[in-house]
Amino acid sequence: MNGRHKAITAAFGLMAATRADRWSRGFAQGAGAILTLHHVRPAAACGFAPNAGLDVTPEFLDAALGLVRAEGYDIVSLDEALARLQSPKPCRFFVALTFDDGYRDNVEYAWPVLARHGVPWTLFVTPGFAERTARLWWLELEEAIRALPRLDLTLPDGRFVARTQSDVEKLRAFDRLYWRLRNGPETILLSAISDLTDAAGIDRAALVERECLPWETLRALSGAPGVTIGAHTLTHPMLARHDAKTARREIVESRERLEAELGMPVRHFAYPVGDPGSAGPREFELAREAGFVSAVTTRPGHLFPEHAAHLHALPRISLNGLHQTEPALRALLSGLPFWLRNRGGRLDVG
Repeated sequence: MNGRHKAITAAFGLMAATRADRWSRGFAQGAGAILTLHHVRPAAACGFAPNAGLDVTPEFLDAALGLVRAEGYDIVSLDEALARLQSPKPCRFFVALTFDDGYRDNVEYAWPVLARHGVPWTLFVTPGFAERTARLWWLELEEAIRALPRLDLTLPDGRFVARTQSDVEKLRAFDRLYWRLRNGPETILLSAISDLTDAAGIDRAALVERECLPWETLRALSGAPGVTIGAHTLTHPMLARHDAKTARREIVESRERLEAELGMPVRHFAYPVGDPGSAGPREFELAREAGFVSAVTTRPGHLFPEHAAHLHALPRISLNGLHQTEPALRALLSGLPFWLRNRGGRLDVG
């Protein structure tokens, strides 16, 4: 855990110690919240785990759902969340659960917990993952650095060299290279990571096969009670890094592909990565034009009545694998961290 996450952990602890996560609800808490999850699976004993923030354990998910219910909050479907958001009548605070990408562990480990609690959930699926044609590039980068004792890349903005023999060295190299590539064109990111996986002898398609659900499972899942399937683009690009034609195709054709495979309407969309550098006003309008009822970002925050006019730019709250604690969850549900971050503002749609 780096310094930033240590500071976040300390802030959550302070909120719990001062009970700020309780007395702040009157001004910081919205009408509801949409939670973002990725992987749900048992904790792995691994010193080098740069993507650990994407993982929560089944035990934490179980505890989180129990706490939400114990607080008297409702756990609702995404459709119900939108209906409540648009209702002129005040409702109880609600929580909607969303899972991005379409991982096998969502069925193996998350679904039994969700079924035991009797709660609905939405799975945002990337057809390219189901077809094994898209790339889990962040996992490719992790696996390549795990395998290689040294990195030596020639990039357009200069050479990248790093020793990667120890876990500490690997973590440092991953963090440096990840953000350097994330901040540049996606074509360069994918090319550079291809070079690393080739050097490490990693089968990129095999990683997707290992991690992601196939079409046959998705077809069975799509008809299950309480399960909603949403679209998550064709190939999981950072849409704002691409021209409008490409972004529109990724959004529109992901819906068409899912509807053709699943035989049911797909009403909701999630932007890959979902931060302001990956999805902004242009993408919000493209999702609206494509006919989606809603689209969710990863911009952190609660839902407020004002969001009823911005249904294609909805915020979500990430359940981060580095903060699997009750104080963290209570703080997130209170809305206080986002009230502080946004200086009291409710909307982040620019």
